[in-house]
Amino acid sequence: MAEIKKFVVAYIKTMRLYYSFITGIAGWIGVSFYLWLKEVRYATPITGDDYLRGGVVLIILFSSWGVNQIFNDWLGLPEDRVNAPNRPMVSGELNVKWALTTSFTLMGIAAVVSYFLNPWSLIPLFAGFLLNFVYNYSKAWGIWANVVFGLMISTCTVYGFLAIGPILNEPFFTTNRYSTILLVAYMNGLMTYFTYFKDYEGDKAAGKNTFIVRHGVERAKMLGIFGSFMPTILFFALRHMNYFPFAITEHFVYCGVMTIFLQLWTAVRFYRNPVGPRAYFSNATNFRACACGQVTMIAIFNGTLALYLYSATYVFIGFLFGLHDDDKS
Repeated sequence: MAEIKKFVVAYIKTMRLYYSFITGIAGWIGVSFYLWLKEVRYATPITGDDYLRGGVVLIILFSSWGVNQIFNDWLGLPEDRVNAPNRPMVSGELNVKWALTTSFTLMGIAAVVSYFLNPWSLIPLFAGFLLNFVYNYSKAWGIWANVVFGLMISTCTVYGFLAIGPILNEPFFTTNRYSTILLVAYMNGLMTYFTYFKDYEGDKAAGKNTFIVRHGVERAKMLGIFGSFMPTILFFALRHMNYFPFAITEHFVYCGVMTIFLQLWTAVRFYRNPVGPRAYFSNATNFRACACGQVTMIAIFNGTLALYLYSATYVFIGFLFGLHDDDKS
């Protein structure tokens, strides 16, 4: 019993639950869009069954990061021995064989449940799983690693839309949907770009040729300042081309303005302290900026929900990140 308890604690610690809001909120965009289409465009009331299906989908989405994080830590052991020697898998606290078996089992259960929800949802589910492995190797490809990561998280948005219900009788590929996926991918690519600052020494030692390793910290932190403006520029560009037509509400404006501040503040923090413990703790702001940016997308379809989610996301990311106060774990 003591061994099982030790394993469960180490497994949950490795999941790094503050990240769950990244995949969870990304998928919630798809869920909110589907429910909005059903209620507004198809004038069909949302039922208790819709909420039940949505709840199941969100459980899968919020847990997906942690389940896949086991594979990330396993594949990233060489650099983690330098960057994060206190992580359970590196220190030996977490049994690697048990952890991998548990994650494969949970992924299998998610696949079975997804099949019964909507067989089409298996496509983004497995795409995200495979991209997770590609991502770990893509860190040797410079900035392309961030592109792969962004695409991986954007599969959560597609999964949320497909898993909550049957495919609606309308075109699946539209410019506004491409635009949403592009914004989600960019925000997540930017988020993981900033996380590489704290991993600089380990990535360099392990031969992971990230942009920061290849071009140096000084040049990378300048690019971070420029990159923090891009989500806003990208949104207005898509809006100007009429790829993203929707009514801008006060809920969207509020969430958007707060997100712009968080994105800029993230870049400033990493510019001032790109390496060392301060870089690690700056990631609390970084994760909030990304997740809250995704909440802003939900404000398009459900403003009231977005306001609640924005505050809850901000608070709980800070709380969960605070449980990991060791910058070497």
